[in-house]
Amino acid sequence: MKITEDVRKYAAEQGIAEEEALKKGMEEKSKEFVEKGAEVYAKA
Repeated sequence: MKITEDVRKYAAEQGIAEEEALKKGMEEKSKEFVEKGAEVYAKA
């Protein structure tokens, strides 16, 4: 699947394990979500 491929590529680029890449990616997206106002349905 495309997502799995992207995670593996990201992990390889960062030099970390896939599980750590998933954790790091979710932390980054969580921060981005809060910075944009924590709205589930963003206004266009």
